[in-house]
Amino acid sequence: MNKFAKLKEVVAAVETDVEKFYKGGNSAAGTRVRKALQEIKGLAQEIRTEITEKKNAGK
Repeated sequence: MNKFAKLKEVVAAVETDVEKFYKGGNSAAGTRVRKALQEIKGLAQEIRTEITEKKNAGK
């Protein structure tokens, strides 16, 4: 469950950079967004694996 909380934190933290990139054309903000998205991808995969393990443990 704490991985999901971390996922929400990362999404919230990157929100301002998304606005800076799309509305202001700030290239550095775009780089930070891409880095955050890579972290989100990893966290999502970890959460998926954890869910699968818990689901299969009950069988």
